[in-house]
Amino acid sequence: IPKKKTSSYQFDIVTNNNHSCSDRSKWAVLQALASTVNRDPTAPHYMFQDDPYLTPRTSAEFKLYSLSQESGRMAANHIVNKNPKFFQKDFAEPHIPCLMPETMELCIEEVSEAALLERIMLRKVKAAVDMYDQLLQAGTTVSPDASNDLLDLICLYGDRDPVQDDKPEAEDVQEEGRRRKGRLRRASDLVRIVWRENNNAERIFNLLPERDTRAYSALIRGMVKYGAHVKAFNTYTDMLNNRLTADVHTFNALISAAPEVRERYTEKWDLIVDLLNQMNEQKVKPNLLTFNALLKALRRCGSLARAQSLHTLSEMKAMGIAPSLASFDHVLGIFYKAGQTDILQEVMTEVAGRTFVAQDPDDGMPVCLDTKDIEAAYKVHDLLRVGENWRMLGDSFQQSIYYGRMFNLLCMMEHIDVVLKWYKELIPSLYYPNPQGMRDLLQALDTDNRLDMIPQIWKDIRRMGHDNKSDLVDELLSLMARDKHSPEIQESFAVCALDVKSLYEQGQGARMALEWTATAMTNITSVLLAAQKKQQAWDMLKLFKTKNRVPSEELMEEFLASIKSSNDPQHAMELVQISASFCLPSTPKLAERVLQAFELSEEQKTILSELEVSTEVSE
Repeated sequence: IPKKKTSSYQFDIVTNNNHSCSDRSKWAVLQALASTVNRDPTAPHYMFQDDPYLTPRTSAEFKLYSLSQESGRMAANHIVNKNPKFFQKDFAEPHIPCLMPETMELCIEEVSEAALLERIMLRKVKAAVDMYDQLLQAGTTVSPDASNDLLDLICLYGDRDPVQDDKPEAEDVQEEGRRRKGRLRRASDLVRIVWRENNNAERIFNLLPERDTRAYSALIRGMVKYGAHVKAFNTYTDMLNNRLTADVHTFNALISAAPEVRERYTEKWDLIVDLLNQMNEQKVKPNLLTFNALLKALRRCGSLARAQSLHTLSEMKAMGIAPSLASFDHVLGIFYKAGQTDILQEVMTEVAGRTFVAQDPDDGMPVCLDTKDIEAAYKVHDLLRVGENWRMLGDSFQQSIYYGRMFNLLCMMEHIDVVLKWYKELIPSLYYPNPQGMRDLLQALDTDNRLDMIPQIWKDIRRMGHDNKSDLVDELLSLMARDKHSPEIQESFAVCALDVKSLYEQGQGARMALEWTATAMTNITSVLLAAQKKQQAWDMLKLFKTKNRVPSEELMEEFLASIKSSNDPQHAMELVQISASFCLPSTPKLAERVLQAFELSEEQKTILSELEVSTEVSE
């Protein structure tokens, strides 16, 4: 095939386009290629595509494999950083710094300011404090910049070395599990560092010959971060007494701490207003984090919050500061807490089509799905598809929450055809439904009379590992057994019911086994009878006795109707005997109906009469 010539016009577009090569991003080519490829909804997450054997089928496997992969990556980094001499060859062109060993070992051993700066750069808090003390003992003067760098490091990490392997120290921590919403996912989530009295940060701060704004700011922010809110305000008062002005970061920390040092809503708001006035007096210009800290504090100011939050947004607009996702999230939190939901439409109109980047630790995609408003949910999801807004969803756990609630709302509000379209779009590439999600899907099938799809959904339930959840299995069986359908559908239901039966018969295995219940046995038997699987249904009826379960009277009526259609008096006799063995109250009535419906021998009639009498006597 001859190559197609590129026209000079096309060449000019590719090479020139009125932009020099230096103006383009170094990722421009990769970004252009990536824009031509869409996500494959039938494939798992791209992180698993290097090893098809480890492609997850369930949410548990997704969590296990992704954590294992990250654990392996961390282990590899640990080995590389602990043995840098074996990994000096740089094969990457251009150079990729993250693939090379990090300099973690100390190179400067003598007592000097250079050694102190090295320890600060490597974030070795305790080693840096020890070096600082040795310098003071030797009579060496430490420069103000180095002292402030050390103070910044100590306050950032709470006077302790940063945790490397998610094994926090036992001291200076307290439980915080009760404060976190949702599942606890890491050991570090269970603890929170607290500010110790007279710790190294305070000691070094008091040793400084000159305490400037930077030193006060570091100390105040550290106190706020680690819960010493009252002490932070006292330090700020001391700062003002020394005729120093605070910077914007200090005010941001104090505004966020204001609700912690006052009890009443009005007192909290008065303190925040006082801080804002002081910012104005000190000519400190607020930034986005200032307004976000204000909005977050307003969430704890009761009825004052609604009016003041709108005023805050207007002030942001007047100063030319665009709200971030955290800003809108706080506003929604304020109004939803008061039961007002109209603000959601205004917020969605404001953010529609915009691309967001993380500017605040609280930035994240808002999950506005509690209103049962499907149109608002679609707007949120459309926003997610703009640019790289999908990154704002957070980690895999937060993503599963978002997609789970989205899918729940779809099942509740949309037609089943739309639900199934989203089901194919989201699963398994983005979302692994939990058992409740699959129950929501079954209820959606029931609502729109599409129970014929239950066998297909059952295959997905098995693939996702939810086939050992008794509530989900009972829901599925009851839907199949409730109504009568066409022979084709009943046949597929019977195959599905026999597959469920095989799970019950597997016994205790690697996973939690299902235990037979009278309801599950009744539903399976009803499905088999409806599909004319008489022998399998008869086997199920005998299983009731084996598992010490009692069949319902309705099930015995279904059996009798099936036996009458095949005109089998022997099975009719056996049915009455089984009913009598369970001491069912309906046994005399069942025996009478058998006498009327079938031509029996004298011996069979005698047996039925005896069973009828014995049942009445036992009653």
